[in-house]
Amino acid sequence: MKVDLLIQNVQVFNSYFKTFRKGNVAVLDGRFLYVGERNSETFEAGETIDGQGRYMIPGLIDIHLHIESTMVTPETFSYGLIQNGVTTIVPEPHEMANVFGIEGIKEMIRVSKDCVVDMKYAIPSSVPATSMETTGGSVEIADMDELLASCEIICMGEIMNYVDIIRDENCKTNQILQHIRKMYPTLVIEGHVPKLLDLDLHRVIYAGVDSDHTHQTPEGMEARIAAGMFLEIQEKSMTEEVMDYLIKEDVSEHFCFVTDDVMTDSLFKRGHLNHLVKKAISMGMQPERAIYASTFTPARRMNMTDRGAIAPGKIADFVLVSDLRELNIEQVYKNGKKAYDVREEYRQVVHTKQFPAHFYESIKLAPLSESDFQVASTAPDNRYPCRVMLVQNGSTFTEDHRGIVEVREGQVCWEESPYGLIAVFERYGKNGNRGYGLISGDTIKRGAIATSYSHDNHNLLVVGHNPHDMMVAANEVIRNQGGFCVVEDGKVLANLNLPVGGILTEEPLEKTAKEVEQLRRAMESLGYDHYNPIMSISTHSLPVSPALKLTDLGLIDVNAGKVVPLLLM
Repeated sequence: MKVDLLIQNVQVFNSYFKTFRKGNVAVLDGRFLYVGERNSETFEAGETIDGQGRYMIPGLIDIHLHIESTMVTPETFSYGLIQNGVTTIVPEPHEMANVFGIEGIKEMIRVSKDCVVDMKYAIPSSVPATSMETTGGSVEIADMDELLASCEIICMGEIMNYVDIIRDENCKTNQILQHIRKMYPTLVIEGHVPKLLDLDLHRVIYAGVDSDHTHQTPEGMEARIAAGMFLEIQEKSMTEEVMDYLIKEDVSEHFCFVTDDVMTDSLFKRGHLNHLVKKAISMGMQPERAIYASTFTPARRMNMTDRGAIAPGKIADFVLVSDLRELNIEQVYKNGKKAYDVREEYRQVVHTKQFPAHFYESIKLAPLSESDFQVASTAPDNRYPCRVMLVQNGSTFTEDHRGIVEVREGQVCWEESPYGLIAVFERYGKNGNRGYGLISGDTIKRGAIATSYSHDNHNLLVVGHNPHDMMVAANEVIRNQGGFCVVEDGKVLANLNLPVGGILTEEPLEKTAKEVEQLRRAMESLGYDHYNPIMSISTHSLPVSPALKLTDLGLIDVNAGKVVPLLLM
């Protein structure tokens, strides 16, 4: 019998028994034809591979991530994924959608079509995430209908505004959920429900949201699984307590591993979903179960019945691994064709100007001056209790801390306080809004950082300890049409240009990884003490992430779902 490819003498992972079995595998027309003991006496293969006893596992599948978090194009992202054994992803482009609306989604899908990795898109469901911010675009129900009719969409992306689901029956999010459940009853709906328990959690599930990828605890996982939720475990949830629960309890069918957000330098140095699989194994999870949670369960969650297993009829995406516990990847095959070999040169081909011209001119903000970092107040001269955004290492959540600040001659004297200033400037040319707050904790202690990469609205966010450094950093980002800039004593310490929508670069992965590493070190040199300072500062303007955040409308009490004043009078 003629086949395209025959892989002999391999330890094949059987997803249905969660075990490895020695055998041979035949591939025809990009799909697995046979898995068993038959060999070249049965099959006439166009190519035969001696597996040399290596482990053969399905291509890894990541069902919750944002390409924009790596700040590179889909083409560059695919290049980075393949060498890490990832063959299918479900990206949700809500960052690009917040900048350009439905056009941003369509363009991300368009530039993904020729990528080696299969990219099955999720519709951003929360653009904007709340009504308490200004974005460049929005995604409405009519836009969702258009996308579902014209593009390859696999799910509804994470429903982020869980507060409104619970508190406002007629809110936009509930209208979306009702429409999707009525018109597309089989469409998977992804969720974002940090810390919810009991009745609030059940109300969100009742509304149609049946997964959660946020920071988990054993108590929260128990409550979610008991209520029928599927868990997507990202690295920040891989604590000893969480992993102990996943290892000891019989919950293999109810979770998978996802990356959500991966920085460029981390992708280049540590890998992607394969890094989480290795970490799970190092924390005591059996390799077979870690592989299962990164191949079969994510495929099943997204109704991708054509992949996630090495079995007849499934797409022939597979990885050959020499050391199971270290997950040493030697070769990666996509649709039965070799896509990566550790022994062969693996070069990136870079294309520029992949997007429409106006995607490179999205920062519509005039240069700022030092006076733009003065905070006016109508309060009489006095010392007042105030809200302070408290940054804490270990999480992107921030606390609503209480402090004291002086008001004198109509100005908040923040430079004389023990706090830094955080400011957000609307950058789409819509209303000129700006919001101000105070910040402390595990953030910078001097200098300034400015960025247009601020989730999810991607307005210009600036944190600093003096107006001059803040002005210099902000104007560098404006001049470069997006990116990051770190400044101390008027000197630029690091610059990362992100000219595509103010959030992506078309530079090669290796170059961008080095620039991101330099950016991280510069932030740390100013005193930023966080496991991921880039993601930390980028979520200071995310008004669905507890507990105190800042948008162009002002300080946001996330749990209350409202704008609150800086001064407590």
